[in-house]
Amino acid sequence: MGFFNFFSKEKKETLDKGLSKTKESVFGKIARAIAGKTKVDDEVLDNLEEVLITSDVGVETTLKIIERIEKRAANDKYINTEELNNILREEIEALLMENHSADVEDFDTPKDKKPYVIMVVGVNGVGKTTTIGKLAHQFKLAGKSVYLGAADTFRAAAVEQLVIWGERVGVPVIKQKMGADPASVAFDTLSSAVANNADVVIIDTAGRLHNKLGLMNELTKIKNVMQKVVPDAPNEVLLVLDGSTGQNAFEQAKQFTLATEVTALAITKLDGTAKGGVVIGISDQFKIPVKYIGLGEGMEDLQVFRRKEFVESLFGSE
Repeated sequence: MGFFNFFSKEKKETLDKGLSKTKESVFGKIARAIAGKTKVDDEVLDNLEEVLITSDVGVETTLKIIERIEKRAANDKYINTEELNNILREEIEALLMENHSADVEDFDTPKDKKPYVIMVVGVNGVGKTTTIGKLAHQFKLAGKSVYLGAADTFRAAAVEQLVIWGERVGVPVIKQKMGADPASVAFDTLSSAVANNADVVIIDTAGRLHNKLGLMNELTKIKNVMQKVVPDAPNEVLLVLDGSTGQNAFEQAKQFTLATEVTALAITKLDGTAKGGVVIGISDQFKIPVKYIGLGEGMEDLQVFRRKEFVESLFGSE
């Protein structure tokens, strides 16, 4: 078993610590929701519904979970908080199982896709460029050669930040002058990557939502130009969302899924918030797999998303 093929104790500790604010918030609310109760009744279900909604799980997903618990409660009697927590854990894990393909085990790419091209989208401020840097670091640790493309040419700060990350990680960054055509940057990046037999290419794109049609056209153009170099590019469209924004992350997911075909999600900044429930709701509502979660500022604090470990950190084990 390789170093990257298991969930280490250090990664579990990072996950537990990163989700601690959400866990404390949810457990506190659940304890208050069932205080003095000896069975699951309508009042408990109503209170639990409020707990999940205020934990940013989302209304539709919350109603789905409550319906499942209601069915369980008809057969299973509980006498304390721990048993309700176990029911919650089981039902949310089952929900995540339904909405995901198999978990990604590590930072790897299909062997028949070289270079494996990831186009990263998301609004400014969600941690998009930082996530790209951390991804590059993890892929490099896994033995991959990585190229970065600075196709967010509308913000000088975005290009500068990506260059800094490239220097920090030790991977090349392809850039052009401020205001250059983003598709041209993507073309140059893929051309360089192919010429140098790179394993992974990660393309940063502009994070603007004020004009959805403009965003759609720009992303489509980038895709079309990349396909002149790598016919099936991009292999992945990764949407980065800030978990600490709660319901705003739902709206961003909605807008970007309308603008382009998003195939995977990275949800960042979960360590500084009690809104970790957003991972459950977005996964359920958009039927797009959560692939990565951000749990801190360090380069090692981006993890592949594992459903079972996530739910255990959030609600505890049986």
